[in-house]
Amino acid sequence: MSEQAEPEKTPETKYNRVLLKISGEALMGDQGYGLHPPTVARIAQEVQSVHDMGVEICMVIGGGNIFRGLQGSAQGMERTTADYMGMLGTVMNALAMQSALESLAVHTRVISAIPMDQVCEPYIRRRAVRHLEKGRVCIFAAGTGNPYFTTDTAATLRANEMACEAIFKGTKVDGVYDKDPEEFPDAKRFDRISYDEVLAKHLGVMDASAIALARDNNLPIIVFALDAEGGFKGILQGKGTYTIVGN
Repeated sequence: MSEQAEPEKTPETKYNRVLLKISGEALMGDQGYGLHPPTVARIAQEVQSVHDMGVEICMVIGGGNIFRGLQGSAQGMERTTADYMGMLGTVMNALAMQSALESLAVHTRVISAIPMDQVCEPYIRRRAVRHLEKGRVCIFAAGTGNPYFTTDTAATLRANEMACEAIFKGTKVDGVYDKDPEEFPDAKRFDRISYDEVLAKHLGVMDASAIALARDNNLPIIVFALDAEGGFKGILQGKGTYTIVGN
């Protein structure tokens, strides 16, 4: 397969380089476990639509649809082992997303913090930046490569290392609310909220270390509904409903 030409930037693009963070559960569809190929394909189409705008895209996908380290630890498994198992789950999800994207002719690299050369590349920052510059989607897998750190923290770390202009956090709801909107009809959505307020109110956007790392580097987090068709592209064009977490 020949390499595609570098995409041209368009004037409608609000950001030029972003990181998309989604949970492993987002790939399950209506199933209770594992991967739902039509759901993976739909998310890949969303990524393709943004890629076609000329935006450079990184991705981090959680592993909770396969194995969650904290749950394994709570059931008596040694925490470090459980976390490594969770990291391997993220590699499986990354490979599934790579397959879906490349079926759409979007060149993709899976880059793992845990070396496994036969299935993906090891993480080398300069190489990853070059992939982005050539218009390839980089999917960062295996978290930070260390136990006790979530994929939220890994996403914020990689976004900073790649000099991304924003993190897009795809969730089930269209932004950050003061309480769960699925349980409380009177829940209030924020158009914009500070990092410190998210931490003080324990709003659960991302874990505390991820929010603090974003705050310290002035990296905005844009929370939007992943299930809204065209939502990812629309926000990059300044449309849609979302919450910006920032200063």
